[in-house]
Amino acid sequence: MHFAFDRAERGNVFTHYRTQGLIIGKEDRGEADQLFIIYTKDFGKLEILGKAIKKISSKLRSGADIFYLSEIEFIQGKTYKTLIDAILIEKFEILRKSLKRLKIAYQVANVLDTLVRGQEKDEKIWVLLQGTFKELNNWKLKIGTLKLIYYYFFWNFFALLGYKPELYNCVLCQKKLIPESLYFNSKEGGVICDSCFKKSGEGEKISQDLVKILRVILKKNWVIFQKLKIENFYKQALKNISEGYFSFICSMEGFER
Repeated sequence: MHFAFDRAERGNVFTHYRTQGLIIGKEDRGEADQLFIIYTKDFGKLEILGKAIKKISSKLRSGADIFYLSEIEFIQGKTYKTLIDAILIEKFEILRKSLKRLKIAYQVANVLDTLVRGQEKDEKIWVLLQGTFKELNNWKLKIGTLKLIYYYFFWNFFALLGYKPELYNCVLCQKKLIPESLYFNSKEGGVICDSCFKKSGEGEKISQDLVKILRVILKKNWVIFQKLKIENFYKQALKNISEGYFSFICSMEGFER
């Protein structure tokens, strides 16, 4: 649980905040500073400056790095937040030793950073993010299932943001979808039937099996989802649908990918 307290330093009183956070991005600022993008349990996404953190003598180095889950303490200045303390909780060692797992972690971080704007607590996103990194760090996970972790995060994250696609009824005519020619229409926010596609002419063909896969993903049952044997053909189709939906949402909201 987070807490805030006032502390006097050199005649000034600063409010200190403490919470848990997962570092999803960082960039160098000058010779010794780094700016961290941290998704926190109690404040949502924050940008926090780590002053002189690149120096070997910095006490923050051991608890602040990309994809670290840490307990952090920061103060709010006039223009930016400053990191005061960082205690490592989880380093995700297995994730860090695998280029494939790291690539997926960066994809997750990119989607989150792109679509979350402003400081706003969201417990469900926090739980989803933590769970995703826990699975990425699971050494028992099969290589073929790794990529699916990203799509599990992607679609459930979009659902939490209010972009959950309609997968049971045609999003245009509202009729129950039947196993025929189906199309995913990003603009309308879900699947449309063959009749509506012929009228609108907008949509990307999607198989009934892929619709079923998306339904399983959005039920948020990772145990069942990871047991699915998804052929490469469907993985590619899932990639295409996901990228198309991501691009549409970004363009609609005015975000840059």
